[in-house]
Amino acid sequence: MGLPLATELPAVAFDAAPGAPEDPIGERVASNLLRLRAKRNLSLDGLARLSGVSRTMLAQIESGRSVPSIKVLCKIAQGLKVSVAAFLDDRAFEGVAVLPARESKRLVSGDGAFVSRALFPFDVSRQVEFYELRLQGLAIEQSTGHAPGTQENLVVAQGVLEISVNEERFLLGTGDSILFFADQPHSYRNPADSDAVAYLVTTYAEPLD
Repeated sequence: MGLPLATELPAVAFDAAPGAPEDPIGERVASNLLRLRAKRNLSLDGLARLSGVSRTMLAQIESGRSVPSIKVLCKIAQGLKVSVAAFLDDRAFEGVAVLPARESKRLVSGDGAFVSRALFPFDVSRQVEFYELRLQGLAIEQSTGHAPGTQENLVVAQGVLEISVNEERFLLGTGDSILFFADQPHSYRNPADSDAVAYLVTTYAEPLD
């Protein structure tokens, strides 16, 4: 049985001043609530029964006329069986995206010795990126550093790689991994004469648009 409707906390209403930009968080919560509810074929009344949040309040949140408190958002998330973060996600797909290899975005160095293939969709805001890296034998790829707070987590899938971070060197064999702050100069070098393959997860301190 859901919680009594009388115990729910009120939503925080907002009225934008004339000419003022709309609340992006409120818009994101509203669009995601509508998407998640529709995906489950739930009516407002059905979600109200599952979450203990009144139909009127759900309608106000979904229309963007009010922004829910954290406690109310938690109750809605529990009713939909999703995380609270799902309401703040800015994505252009319905939870699944297939990325055919032939359509992957690739970054290739001028000499063709280094190839970085994106394993994530570029058309959505993101805070984490996932790449496949290929480095030809004896090749090197250098970076001056990314935005402050950026981290890189790399695992070698084939061959060997030497990772330099601020001139400190780490030699990784197949299966070895490394995590480091990438907001400082770093490089990838293949000391062998055969190709190396690695997978890289880049996490930014702030989401990218």
